[in-house]
Amino acid sequence: MESWQRAFVLHSRHYSETSLLLDIFTENNGKIRLLAKGARSRRSTIKGCLQPFTPLLLQWYGRGAIKTLRAVESVSLALPLSGMTLYSGLYVNELLMRILEPETAYPVLFFDYLTCIQELAGEKNTTEASLRCFELALLAQMGYGIDFLHCAITGDPIVDNMTYRYYLEKGFVSSVMIDRFSFTGRELSALAQRKFPDTATLQAAKRFTRLALKPYLGNKPLKSRELFRQSIKNN
Repeated sequence: MESWQRAFVLHSRHYSETSLLLDIFTENNGKIRLLAKGARSRRSTIKGCLQPFTPLLLQWYGRGAIKTLRAVESVSLALPLSGMTLYSGLYVNELLMRILEPETAYPVLFFDYLTCIQELAGEKNTTEASLRCFELALLAQMGYGIDFLHCAITGDPIVDNMTYRYYLEKGFVSSVMIDRFSFTGRELSALAQRKFPDTATLQAAKRFTRLALKPYLGNKPLKSRELFRQSIKNN
């Protein structure tokens, strides 16, 4: 791997006495695992930049499941996340680690990720909307192409004041049943546009993405959610 590539650290952990094992999301190679030799030593000049949410340029080498970091440069300081936005960023990183296939390119998703992290770090309070848009982008990149604008059986256009029931891997079908799988046509239109003008559409988007992501995530709890719940208890 001779050329430099844009990347973010998703997760890091200690490896041997002085090294780090890194899960990285790259622009052109997707999710990869890198060994950063000596990154934890006292003389290391790179440890500070090998942190989540820091835009990086990387070079690496190797052919196995674990590559070796050759060089790294930080493009800028880490994007400033704290409190709720930090837990949200950790949640996004955990989604990528749990769902993406290793060494599979997702160049469009890379920029969706960058946009999400930048919005989380911004001054506007758009955390929930940013997370929902990223989850929908992730589902789309995984080939989960749900049609929010038409009935899955009849093909008729979705009507705002009607109720539709979601069927996994099929889509939405008009229904009189009201449960957690039910959505109004207005809520589905918001999902299609990825625009959530009020609390009702935001809550509906969160409900849908949890249903749609569950087959990918399985029953194992997300650590980022557990950390967030623990922080609330402690405060």
